[in-house]
This record gives sequence, C-alpha cells and structure tokens, in this order.
Amino acid sequence: MAFDNLKDKLGDIFKNLKKKGKLTEADVKVAMREIRMALLEADVNYKVAKDFVKNVTEKAIGGEVLESLTPGQQVIKIVNDELTELMGGSNEKIQMSDGPITVIMLVGLQGTGKTTTCAKLAGILKKQSKKPMLAACDVYRPAAVKQLRTVGASFDVPVYYEENSKNPVDIAKNALKQAEKELCNILIIDTAGRLHIDEELMDELGNIKEAVNPTEILLVIDAMTGQDALNFATAFNDKLDLTGVIVTKLDGDARGGSVLSVRAVTQKPIKYVGMGEKLNELEPFHPDRMASRILGMGDVLSLIEKAEQVYDEKKAKELEEKMRTQTFTLEDFLEQLDQIQKMGPIENMISMLPGVDKKALNSVNIDERQFDRTKAIILSMTPKERQNPSIITFSRKQRIANGCGMQIHDVNALLKQFESMRKMMKQFSGIGSKKMARKIKGMGIFR
Repeated sequence: MAFDNLKDKLGDIFKNLKKKGKLTEADVKVAMREIRMALLEADVNYKVAKDFVKNVTEKAIGGEVLESLTPGQQVIKIVNDELTELMGGSNEKIQMSDGPITVIMLVGLQGTGKTTTCAKLAGILKKQSKKPMLAACDVYRPAAVKQLRTVGASFDVPVYYEENSKNPVDIAKNALKQAEKELCNILIIDTAGRLHIDEELMDELGNIKEAVNPTEILLVIDAMTGQDALNFATAFNDKLDLTGVIVTKLDGDARGGSVLSVRAVTQKPIKYVGMGEKLNELEPFHPDRMASRILGMGDVLSLIEKAEQVYDEKKAKELEEKMRTQTFTLEDFLEQLDQIQKMGPIENMISMLPGVDKKALNSVNIDERQFDRTKAIILSMTPKERQNPSIITFSRKQRIANGCGMQIHDVNALLKQFESMRKMMKQFSGIGSKKMARKIKGMGIFR
C-alpha cells in the first residue's frame, strides 16, 4: 500500500527520538533532516518537503517541547498536526448546487481510472439519497461508453450516451437536458483523457465547462504517477480552475508523495481516494486519518465506517438472538465471511489498527484464499449439516472434502474452529442488549 516505506522510515526516526530521555536542538535537527529525506524518497515535492520540515522544526525546538517529560511524543504530535494541515486539514464534501441539478465534471489523463471513479462516486451519492445520472462524453477511447454503462448498471444508475455523436460538448448539454427530464439531481460527466497534456484536450474540457457550468470539476490522478502528477494537476488547474482532486490506486505500491503534495501545490482539496478496484473502494479523504495511518497510529474510524457500510442492522438483531439462544449455525458463519470480504483486503483492514508493525506483518502469511476455501467447505455441506454440525460423521466429512476438493483434516479444522467460536459466545448470554450490540459489531468485523 502507498506510504508503507514512508511509514517505516518515520517509525524508525520516531523510535530513536523516544529512546532519548531529553531532546536537544541538535537531536531535533538531525531527525528533521531524516524526515526530509524520507519525504523526498516518497516522491513528495521538494519545496513541499522543505517547507514542511521548516514548519515542524520551528515548533519542535520550542522550550515547552524540549523541556517536556515526553519530548519524542511531542515531536510526533507536531508532525501529525503538520501532516494533517499539509493534506488539507479536514474532509471536504462534494458541493451541491443551489439549482435543481449539481453537475460534476471528472477530468484527467488516460488510465487514471476516471470512468470507474464516475460510477463509484455515483454509488456514494446514491447512498446519500441523491439521484445521479452519468454522462458518457469520452468519444475517443474504444469501449469507453460501454465501460461506463457497465459500471453504471452495477449501481443501477442511468447513463446518457449518444452512439453516433462525436461532439462531447453537445453530449454534455443533451445529458443535462435528459437529467432534468428524468428528475435527476446529480449529473456526473465522464470526459476524455489523453496520454499527455495537449491544447486540444484542454480546449475541449473548457468548452464542456462553459456549456454546462459544473459545480465541481474534480481532477482524477493516479497515485502511482509520482511527481509528474503535480505537473498535470497544475496544468488542469490553470485551465479549468479545479474544485478538488480524487486520488486513485492508493492501495498499490505507490510512494504516495502526490497525496502529500497536490493539496499544497494546487490549493485544491483531495475529496476522495480510491483504495482498490472494487466498486465500493472509493473513500472520502480525511487528512487527519491519513496522517494517523502514515505515522503508524491506525485509522479505527475508517475501519468502523467500513464495517457499518456492510453490516445490516436487521441481521445484527437476528445474530443477537441466535447468540442469546446459542443457535448460531455454519450458515450464519458463512454470512459473516461474506460481510468481511465486502470490506476489502484483510491486510488493508489490519493496517488501520493502531500499533500494527508493518515489518512484523510482512512475516505473517495472510492468505485471502482461505476465505474461499472455508466457504467452499460449508457450501459442500447439506442444509441439515450446516444447521447441526454435530451430525457430521467421518463418512460425511469424506463426502464434504471430496465435494470441495479439500482434505478431511481441512473439514476437521473448520468444525473445531466453529465449535470454539460457539463456546466463546456463551459468555454473551445474560449481558445487556446495548453491550451485546457493541460486542456483536466488533465480532462482525473480524469473524
């Protein structure tokens, strides 16, 4: 994931600071030089890194820091605060128009994930009780319209397109009229990208802007582009006066410097970040939470929000009742596995927990395929076996193993794990319903 190297380097720097009982000005300056090198290696813009270190140094060599009982922790707090401020300070939401329709233009180079991001954004806004429509204004890339229609259908969002038109400005204007007819209150325009900045592209985008007067013009940049992303961002901003940025592919091996730099260079907020290819992996950008992740302090709030997005309150009540009556079955277990997989890769979730050592995590084999193996075993059972695992004899285990391509010891391991879980659940009987609900939600994350 992006920032892993930066996180490791900063962790080592802070570990050395915390070892010192008292800090001198020289100690702070040495640490700041190391932080600047770590930022530059993470592809942070040189001027941004220089200004950042200067600001931290000025605050860190203050008397109250050097004379405090825990000066190392004080310095970490200053770095955390400055990182948060560097990335925008607080989350900024999509601005809504005072008129009947809010128009959002997504712009950027080819390959940044604009088309998929259009649909992901529509899905988020739909959950907020908005009625979005997508407009296919990329008339150049082969299959661009088909791709937008496909991802739009995943969220049951209408897509306006014109098969025979090659004029994106006319398509945008007609899409706005169609959105009015269908009583949609959001129009998200997918524009064409290019392999590089060119005058023709910019003029076309400028003409679309003039034709539909968008409330938001969001630049989609790829976190893996590195410092070139800042040049692109500056060019788009100069021409279109952007209102915000969406950073994609932040789950990859990118150094992540663009996320730390783009806000400072363009003065435009990062509104969303793409954390994976799945259609539910676009997240609101919270600078404070990202700073916390970078400094190894986790991001529990985002983890809770992920759980709440996939966790059904009705199912929670049903699960509570089953725990009270000790009737939790393998079918319930299967449902919980599905809930976890909807939240994204396990490694990403673990990285959101405070105090997780990335280096130690690297030595742990997190096999996502184990979920599928476990589900395969359960699905090879009959409904009666799932409801009452105690009837599963040796011959039944043999049949189940053959049915899912596993070994009998795999079936035994699952049944043992499940029985241990049921025993653990006995401790919940008799506690208050509110406390029960809190515990259930916690279990729902990691079962």
